[in-house]
Amino acid sequence: MSTNRPPQAQDMPVDGAGAPDARQLRAILIAVSIALMAVIASVSGLNVAQTHMAVEWGASQSTVLWIINIYTLALAALLLPLGAIGDRLGRKPMLITGLIIFGAAGVVAGLAPSAAVMIGARVAAGISAAMIMPITLAVITSTFPEKERGKAVGVWTGVAGGGGILGMFLSALLVDVADWRRLFVLPVVLALIALAMTLKSVPNSRERSSHSFDTIGALVSTIAVIGLILVLQTGPERGWTAPVTLISLAVGVIAAITFVAWELRRRDAALLDVRLFRERGLAGGSVTLLVVFGVQAGIAVVLFPFFQAVLGWSGLLSTVAMMPMAVMMMMASGLAPKMAGRIGARSTMTVGVALATLGLALMAVFVSVDGGYLSILAGMLAMGIGMGLSMTPSTEAITSSLPRAEQGVASALNDVTREFGTALGVAMLGALLANGYRSAIDGKLDGIPAGAADTAREGIATAVEVAPSTGSHAHDLVNAAQQSFVEGWQQAMWTGAAVMAVLVVYVALRGPENTAPRRPHDEAAPETGVAENVAAG
Repeated sequence: MSTNRPPQAQDMPVDGAGAPDARQLRAILIAVSIALMAVIASVSGLNVAQTHMAVEWGASQSTVLWIINIYTLALAALLLPLGAIGDRLGRKPMLITGLIIFGAAGVVAGLAPSAAVMIGARVAAGISAAMIMPITLAVITSTFPEKERGKAVGVWTGVAGGGGILGMFLSALLVDVADWRRLFVLPVVLALIALAMTLKSVPNSRERSSHSFDTIGALVSTIAVIGLILVLQTGPERGWTAPVTLISLAVGVIAAITFVAWELRRRDAALLDVRLFRERGLAGGSVTLLVVFGVQAGIAVVLFPFFQAVLGWSGLLSTVAMMPMAVMMMMASGLAPKMAGRIGARSTMTVGVALATLGLALMAVFVSVDGGYLSILAGMLAMGIGMGLSMTPSTEAITSSLPRAEQGVASALNDVTREFGTALGVAMLGALLANGYRSAIDGKLDGIPAGAADTAREGIATAVEVAPSTGSHAHDLVNAAQQSFVEGWQQAMWTGAAVMAVLVVYVALRGPENTAPRRPHDEAAPETGVAENVAAG
């Protein structure tokens, strides 16, 4: 079902330049990809430095988690409002401002003398990241010609999907070979490179709208996102029935309902026209990204303790072990537009989600302590390919559902969906793994001293740590913890596979309409090959 909207002014170039040539398009894509990489790397990079921060500042685990989570919270909460402001004020100025603040916040964080200063720097970094992230995709969708746009979006989604794992690898490498504060060198350097390239190559465009800015919608959407993300961040730590969790849930749900009602009232002057969710493209793309990114983030929560506590690997080696999945994801993201051009977007998404489901099932079936890394490698590769194939057409379905003049909002919606999916996946699969582990180890602690048994129930990391204190029971306790972790892993994987199987059916029936495959003479038409050259580089 299509929603009628009055014609709006198209994005107006304000640099005084004509359409970019192939060389400039390549420079634009590199610039926004580097800017995106800086933002994505900062989401997960600090995870490898939790112990270092706690020791240096004497910070509690709660404080350390706030340092990590406040960045994601600020980023997710402000994506929609700042994306819309970028559409109106100009995308290039917004990107430049965001990169400058982001770089400065990284410098302050790297030199922070206390946890309080670090939290402040991370808030500033999250706000500036919300200025950068939606604009990077909006620049692509508003600048690239239609025949190149899908390939460029494929490069963008590959960076967005695999950049987090690559960022964790580089962060772990810096922690291993240098001080943990060097973690901030990478995002700052990336921001500076992106800033220089943006100033030189990225054109400016902005929306000329006859409607006033939806200030109330922006404020209510911010409150809704903060409330719902806080539920997913505090629930696993403080309990799902804790007062702060329930209050956050109530505030988030009430604000979300209010936002929808207000946007329906504003109709064509809304921050986000929620009527467009009636269309297959926007609804199908959003649901797919929510689930796929949720599963991807949840898998990372499961994989790292498997590598470190079960296989005994270092943090750096554990991140290296994740790289095959990231590489497959990035390669498949680049190939997805070609596949969508031949068999259609919905068919490509269906194949991708089905492959990711297969990957989860393979890991659930074959994972074992004795089998080690090879027991999960095939599943990781299938997941990487599947996620890459599903992410690019999903992103295109979202951005193409909104007018060209509102690409900042479209890109922000795409990013908010990813952030929600990430938080939801971490909370859900993490909780399933923890519950499965506790249920499995309860029957394996006979003969273990009571104190050590209670500690072992908290998680595999604490079980391995306390094992030496149990004397002759040490080997049995470690083995029990490892086997219990694998059993919890299997429960989490099968649940993820079930959710993904439902998504396969949904996408096959209600996904975006398949576009007509290109005819032979269309394929022979000359193309600039910008995105392929960037991906190959």
